[in-house]
Amino acid sequence: MAKRERKEAEAGGEVRGRLLSGATALFASKGYAATTVREIVERAGVTKPVLYYYFRSKEGIYLDLMREPFGKFAALVDEAVLEAGSAKDRLFRLCLHAYDIFVENIDAARVMYSIYYGPPQGAPFVDFDAYHHRFQEAVLQVLREGIRDGEFRRVNLSDAMWAVVGALNVAMEVELCHPKQSLGRDGVRRVLELVLEGIVMNRKITGKIRRKT
Repeated sequence: MAKRERKEAEAGGEVRGRLLSGATALFASKGYAATTVREIVERAGVTKPVLYYYFRSKEGIYLDLMREPFGKFAALVDEAVLEAGSAKDRLFRLCLHAYDIFVENIDAARVMYSIYYGPPQGAPFVDFDAYHHRFQEAVLQVLREGIRDGEFRRVNLSDAMWAVVGALNVAMEVELCHPKQSLGRDGVRRVLELVLEGIVMNRKITGKIRRKT
């Protein structure tokens, strides 16, 4: 019985995955509003009742599509705020892993951008701004701790945050719109290194300051 149930669960997961990947490709190429349930099930090789069983509706499949990458993103942000290590290393991990999630879910990102920046398509509401603001707050917190610990110079926190977030956002949008010019993960690392070099405290100066105090 357990073996049969496991096989059924695996088969169900495979069908569910086909529905999600098919819907993602259609939403990304045609737009959410122009995509029909019939097209999604034909792409997945199933019937409408199967889609309704797993997702209930086109709206349900869209929400599930958004849930996975944004769930990973939220967990990443929480981890970056709580984890140990230098502020610089934590910023690198936060930004590079965010970039990884974006690239791994590039079609979902394309759907999100089209809905966020494009004309209304009737898609269910997802608070994209909340995730964006949470990321900004995480970067600010790590920068603030880096300044507190003497790792970073005392700079305008908002300016430093926008320098980091801006570099990452540009890399993501190049990946999305001009993939031939993609920086790649190593390129993102190099750009972030340049950005953070501007605020990292010179160790010789830090030593002098500490001796004076």
